[in-house]
Amino acid sequence: MKKLFRSVFALFAMTSFAVAADKKDIVDTAVEAGSFKTLVAAVKAAGLVETLKGEGPFTVFAPTDEAFAKLPKGTVEDLLKPENKAKLADILTYHVVSGKVMSPAAVKLDKATAVNKKEIKLAVNDGSLTLNGSAKVTKADIEASNGVIHVIDTVILPPAK
Repeated sequence: MKKLFRSVFALFAMTSFAVAADKKDIVDTAVEAGSFKTLVAAVKAAGLVETLKGEGPFTVFAPTDEAFAKLPKGTVEDLLKPENKAKLADILTYHVVSGKVMSPAAVKLDKATAVNKKEIKLAVNDGSLTLNGSAKVTKADIEASNGVIHVIDTVILPPAK
């Protein structure tokens, strides 16, 4: 019986480790999802890939391609230009919070501080977590090896300095 228990335990431990080892980081998870092409292009243009592939943990409120499409015409193209790298980085880092904040904890908060040191207002409206009164979390708790992604339907813009 002990031998059987050890064998089952060893198999479980190896399987758990294999699953943990397969988990991708935030950037690779976004790439694999396929609905964040604009976000991934922006992260590359802003020079934030290595940071978001880093140890973390991070909580990323990730706007979909449709969210970026809601911005005024030409905005995304302008932000992707090299001369706008700092502005783009400020916008993108406004979507990132230090630490891994899963949705059960997030819905209890009324604000969070983004990594760019600016405040994001959080509220629950119609059963959904909303950021700054405009961006709704449409899918929560997508775990990555270095944090968690919450999908949002609108790009949030940081307040002026």
